[in-house]
Amino acid sequence: MPKYMEEFNSPARLLMGAGPSNVNPRVLRAMSTPLLGHLDPDFIGVMDDVKEMLRLVFQTTNNLTIPISGTGTAGMEAALVNVLEPGDTLVAAVNGYFGVRLADIGARCGVKVAQVDTPWGEPVDPAALEAEMRKHPRVKAVCLVHAETSTGVLNPVEAVAEIAHRHDALFILDTVTSLGGVEVAVDKWGVDVCYGGTQKCLGCPPGLAPITLGPKAEYVLRHRKTPVQSWYFDLSLLSSYWGENRAYHHTAPISMIFGLREGLRVVLEEGLEHRYQRHACNAAALRAGLEALGLELFAKDGYRLPCLTSVRVPNGITDGKVRTALLRRYNTEIGGGLGPVAGKIWRIGLMGENSYPTNVFHLLSALETILQEEGYEVAQGRSLAAAQKVLAGET
Repeated sequence: MPKYMEEFNSPARLLMGAGPSNVNPRVLRAMSTPLLGHLDPDFIGVMDDVKEMLRLVFQTTNNLTIPISGTGTAGMEAALVNVLEPGDTLVAAVNGYFGVRLADIGARCGVKVAQVDTPWGEPVDPAALEAEMRKHPRVKAVCLVHAETSTGVLNPVEAVAEIAHRHDALFILDTVTSLGGVEVAVDKWGVDVCYGGTQKCLGCPPGLAPITLGPKAEYVLRHRKTPVQSWYFDLSLLSSYWGENRAYHHTAPISMIFGLREGLRVVLEEGLEHRYQRHACNAAALRAGLEALGLELFAKDGYRLPCLTSVRVPNGITDGKVRTALLRRYNTEIGGGLGPVAGKIWRIGLMGENSYPTNVFHLLSALETILQEEGYEVAQGRSLAAAQKVLAGET
């Protein structure tokens, strides 16, 4: 029998990389329920539930709040193509791989992109952004990655939003890695377009990208001079399917939407504030343990992302060798660096279902063993003690 005809049994990995993260069992059960048609009255009820719960998680009252069929990058593309038209100016605040991607997609929309670059590992500099904004007579939008997944940096959203609005520009925010793990307050912060992903802190598989448009962005969408560059991501069409008309647009990923509904229920049952605190506490314990191993954190202090911790690979240690040992011997995945930090940092995710003390201790223990075998000097048990001290509230 050819190998492709054999049944595939996926190993139960502990996914502690940059995403996807492990999925709540309730979500998997919801996804295994029988299909409904995408215009079935019962499925329409599910769609309404999802919209209402997404508003709660985004902390918004925006009417146009739906999940896009596609991963987080689909949300990124939808956010840009719906409000940008050829000839517009987009200012992209960039301090990592996904900020670069935003700028790239903007350029493909036929707009002028002004990129404000900050060194990787550092937060976006509001003063540099303000200086760039003054160079342009009319900026249509400013875009920012809230939680830069490539570096583990949490950017200063409110300062950037204030600058964008002072220059009468739309503010577009990527929350793919932050949504459901750290505060995302769309209305309070004045975010005009915000999108996320299901596969990280929401505890669902990859495949949907929640997005919300505020009144100003929706007005821009409804009064475009040219059609949206993407038919599939055209929110003026999608809003008819997700709105009262229920006009057919495409066959929705029914099982994924079942899963998202259950994932959002899990998030709201826990409570947003409790969930944010859980991520922050476990991240602090992990960082304490890593530093007790003598490892150096990469993201600047004060701007470190609770959902994802970046740490420098120590001198004399081979990045891939350690990650392979974690995967093969401990069934655990962590991420490597991207772009200019490839091979130089590890990215360790504590997202959603994975942000628990047991996983912190498991990873630290495994790293102690592997690093010691690779010739790195380790004080046995010190990292676990440091993490425990944080979790016990002793620091």
